[in-house]
Amino acid sequence: MSRTARVARTATALAAGAALCAAALSLAFSKPGALPVEPEAIAVAARPIATFRIGDEGTRFGPLAFRGGLVLTSPFPGFGGISGFTLGPDGRFLAVTDAGLFLSGQLDTDGDRPTGLSDVTAAALLDAQGRVQAQRGREDVESLTLAPDAAYVAMEGVNEIWRYPRDPLGKPGKPVPAPAVRELRGNSGLESLVFVPAGALAGALVAIGEEGAKAQDDLPGFILGGRTPGTFTIAKSGRFDATDLALGPDGNFYLLERHYAPLEGVSLQIRRFPAAEVRPGAHISGEVLGRFDMGYEIDNMEGLAVTRGAAGEILLTLISDDNFNPLQRTILLRFAVAGD
Repeated sequence: MSRTARVARTATALAAGAALCAAALSLAFSKPGALPVEPEAIAVAARPIATFRIGDEGTRFGPLAFRGGLVLTSPFPGFGGISGFTLGPDGRFLAVTDAGLFLSGQLDTDGDRPTGLSDVTAAALLDAQGRVQAQRGREDVESLTLAPDAAYVAMEGVNEIWRYPRDPLGKPGKPVPAPAVRELRGNSGLESLVFVPAGALAGALVAIGEEGAKAQDDLPGFILGGRTPGTFTIAKSGRFDATDLALGPDGNFYLLERHYAPLEGVSLQIRRFPAAEVRPGAHISGEVLGRFDMGYEIDNMEGLAVTRGAAGEILLTLISDDNFNPLQRTILLRFAVAGD
């Protein structure tokens, strides 16, 4: 096939992909009712994503090096909608979905390249009385973070934070008082939550809202607890909104952002800034590490975990929320931060 033909085919594929994603994200789909109270083992199949940029076998994208990706599917009807994701150095993951489920299991790898998910278990989030949260108006769970003795989740529609045991499946949680975040807009509320174990913010939860009071406003940030509680802002970057925040072992925060437009589809951005910049009254800009549109193998990316690889590199693992929409995908992507 000639280079001109390859370019034409790629352009056609990109246009079709953008149109498909636009149609998918503009439609509303019902969230599944699969909400097991007791942990239930589920099967998850994985198909590898060979190249990140469509029609291009390159692996380096500025400071990011593509290490592999997966398209994930499951016969379990509650699988999907993954909006919060944590990952330990041993590959154990914990995730939450916006249908009100915890998912736990093992991210299998070949070196740093992801190959699949195994030992996956699902269970509904429960309230303090052991009742299913999703059946009480609290299914829109958007973010997750682990502390040494707890798992914290943030719920967008009601803008609440709940504390669970660190191994939370099948166990009741309890609400965490956080009046500052209750003023966020219902469908643009808490999208990001991080527990900070050490440093000036030790013991605090750092939370980021999806948007400000208006779409063009800077992103609202909250320091909840710790020695210096307060608020801060992150500079609005173009049309991007926050979808997740993670604290890396290098002492930097990594912010995952998304933009969606009907004629363009979805795009993502990753920013980095030092944890030391987060303090009451701060206004943070950060450094853009990457920005990707429908010319790449992306979807509605909403979850981010940051770990260190065997060679010492910082690894970014992203996962998408498919909105339980058959036109979208649950995909997992991994990058190494390879330097400038």
